[in-house]
Amino acid sequence: MNNLGEKVRLQLAHADLTIRRHPKTFSAIVTAILTFSGVTAFGVAPLSMIDSTPKNVQTVVETVTPTGLDEQAEALAEYEMLLHRTDLTRSTDTADTLLRRLGVSDTEAAQFLRTDAVARTILSGRPGKMLQAVTESTPGGGQLQELVVRGPASDSAQVGTHFTRITVRRDDAGLKAVSEQLPMKIETRTGAGTISSTLFAAADEARLPDAVTSQIAEMFGSDIDFRRELHKGDHFSVVYEAMTADGEPVTWGTSSGRVLAARFVNGNETHEAVWFQEPGTKGTYFSPDGKSKAKAFLASPLAFSRVTSGFAMRFHPILQTWRAHLGVDYGAPTGTPVRVVGDGVVDFAGVQNGYGNVIVIKHSGDRATVYAHLSRIDVRKGQSVSQNDTIGAVGATGWATGPHLHFEFKVKGAQVDPMQIARAAQATELSTAGRARFDVLSRKLQEQLASAERDQATRSASASVPRRQRME
Repeated sequence: MNNLGEKVRLQLAHADLTIRRHPKTFSAIVTAILTFSGVTAFGVAPLSMIDSTPKNVQTVVETVTPTGLDEQAEALAEYEMLLHRTDLTRSTDTADTLLRRLGVSDTEAAQFLRTDAVARTILSGRPGKMLQAVTESTPGGGQLQELVVRGPASDSAQVGTHFTRITVRRDDAGLKAVSEQLPMKIETRTGAGTISSTLFAAADEARLPDAVTSQIAEMFGSDIDFRRELHKGDHFSVVYEAMTADGEPVTWGTSSGRVLAARFVNGNETHEAVWFQEPGTKGTYFSPDGKSKAKAFLASPLAFSRVTSGFAMRFHPILQTWRAHLGVDYGAPTGTPVRVVGDGVVDFAGVQNGYGNVIVIKHSGDRATVYAHLSRIDVRKGQSVSQNDTIGAVGATGWATGPHLHFEFKVKGAQVDPMQIARAAQATELSTAGRARFDVLSRKLQEQLASAERDQATRSASASVPRRQRME
């Protein structure tokens, strides 16, 4: 027995020493044993052993009284909250309706807008001025604290470079109005879109200003017939200048400046253009290979607009017969300016039967252009004109069923497709010295175009993912 007791004592001592040397290992072993034992016990326990006897549940209700609510309510009542609202002026605005729309209930402010010489100019002129009002937060509208209005420059010579800021502010002495003329700033922005129906619809989806859309059409007007050659899935990207007033895009006149670069993928063809100006010359657009996009003839006598019919056979609306329509009809409102597509001399300016008021321009190389159904003629026979000069306005004179411009291009007396002439016109190239500077600028702008395309692709991919999946 003594030997057996001694052996047990030695084994226990050895085990104790092992545990002291490897405590973590021992703990892990014990945990594993307990875990597996628990699982096994759970797995073999019969359902009859589960106690399903309902337990008594006791509900305890206590009344809690928050403290300090009165003090907090008084502190909030004394805290002055200010509300900021933005809007645009409307043609129907009066002092009362404008302030009411901005959440202002202030008879003194309304009277001030009607009588103060500076404040009265807020409601004068064209609508679309930017409004920012600060008022006290009170039920039914608060008292006006500040009203900032940004609109066109008062000097017509500065409309494209400056803006007017009128500030109406309340101080201890009452309301005061100050008017300032400040320079607009130019910010470079990018955009991209994909054609699903029309160029303007795609540009609207990309939130591009109309002026930018029109410039894109002008830039590529000799490369793409936007009347007949757009395809679903065509896409474009653009880098352009945005005019801002105090950091906000202007809402009146032209809200954008010049398009600096653009890329348009039409079917299997990619067209690119970059704005560049060599010292001592007039700036224009060039393709990446250094060739000018400016041609001897414009593709259209109107700024980009809806076209009602192309160079083809048509059913004549007056004569009620099918006949060749050897020209292009551009639907546009009466009074829309008509421009000459190339340098030349006025050969005729007057009335001709079904053409109504018509102008004929002679160009070099036995070429001539015809502008018919005009509401107004602004040139005279024998007058020299330059490309893009305004020569008249759209109308509905002669055999016209509605306001539009009928345009023809003739070579040696025979009508031809104006688009073919515009595409065939020769383009000038950059000088050797200017080419190096152009290449540097072109690479920088093309990187921005690529970035805009990637951003647009990311947005499109995100929009195509179902909402539930995006939330998950």
